[in-house]
Amino acid sequence: MEHSNVVDQSLLPSTDEISNTSDSPHGFAETSSSYTSASSEKLKSDDMDVEDSLSENLSGEEPSVSDSESAVSSCSYEQFHLFDEGLGLVKLVEGEKVYDIIKRKFMMSFERLGVQASVVSIHKHVYLGVKEQARLNSFQIYAKAVENKCGGNANIKYSWFGGSKDDITKIVSYGFGLHEMSQNNGLYGSGVYLTPDSSPLESACNSPVDKDGLRHLLLTRVIMGKSEVVPIGSEQCQPSSEEFDSGMDNLQIPTKYIVWSTHMNTHTLPEYIVSFRAPPSLAGFVRTKRQPCEPTSPWMPFPVLISELSKFLPPQSVSLIRKHHEAHKERKISRNELIQRLRHLAGDRLLIAIIKSFRTKQLKARTGLK
Repeated sequence: MEHSNVVDQSLLPSTDEISNTSDSPHGFAETSSSYTSASSEKLKSDDMDVEDSLSENLSGEEPSVSDSESAVSSCSYEQFHLFDEGLGLVKLVEGEKVYDIIKRKFMMSFERLGVQASVVSIHKHVYLGVKEQARLNSFQIYAKAVENKCGGNANIKYSWFGGSKDDITKIVSYGFGLHEMSQNNGLYGSGVYLTPDSSPLESACNSPVDKDGLRHLLLTRVIMGKSEVVPIGSEQCQPSSEEFDSGMDNLQIPTKYIVWSTHMNTHTLPEYIVSFRAPPSLAGFVRTKRQPCEPTSPWMPFPVLISELSKFLPPQSVSLIRKHHEAHKERKISRNELIQRLRHLAGDRLLIAIIKSFRTKQLKARTGLK
């Protein structure tokens, strides 16, 4: 019996203390501050403004949108040859502040979970030409609108999106589309799912290896505004009311940013591509520090657990649990994420009772007791 197909009680809280604890890692932006729309004169800054903005972002200050044309003219970046030159990508040089900040935060996240990875290159998407400038201006206009609506805070964050080389090429060229929405199984409604800047590994699981042995992640800026909690199994495709702008799976410790399909190309601004090498299977590394490498306490096979849960839960909940289990078997979600979704749908007390009952039956069968 493979351990990936079982649930063990060590991943659940005790009966006396039903709570969920988790570390809150620091990312590029720990807190959010007001986003100020830049005037046309302010946009004509040199690339050091970009570096300073990203550096300040580590301390919790949101960067302003910088001018891409001046960034190209003021920096000695070499062209990015892995993609078509027409995409408007320039290669950052190792040793420069922006490169080092992104690489350091990227590597820290991987190393914290024991993943051996190496950054091969980091590239910046510059917004040149009429169409690109229109995308940049659109983002600024929406950021200002959300800022005004939310009382001076547009809540702009950095976030990751993982995809194939072709996926990222199309996003850079045309923006997010239906293909990117189809990757997420619709577990949190209709939209694009991004991961916080402190959790690149979550998105890296969706990044296949290309012919050069590389994976690619997109670091994008996203206007979160005021977020609402989106439960698993939601069929939302837009904010539930005018009060909200985006969604999260958890407001305190989010692992998913949900950008609705109605907002996915107005509230996002792709900025950097990180190309890296990593182990073939990354899904197994996506686990919390509480999760053991293999079950060491009472456990039971998921199919058996689902069968038992069907005696207590409504058919819709059981159907969702089966859907999450299939997603886990296809390595689309981690085992820990499956457990968390299971807990959300079934409740800890019911799960603990079923697992203990199963364990008791096992012990009786082994000892011959009745």
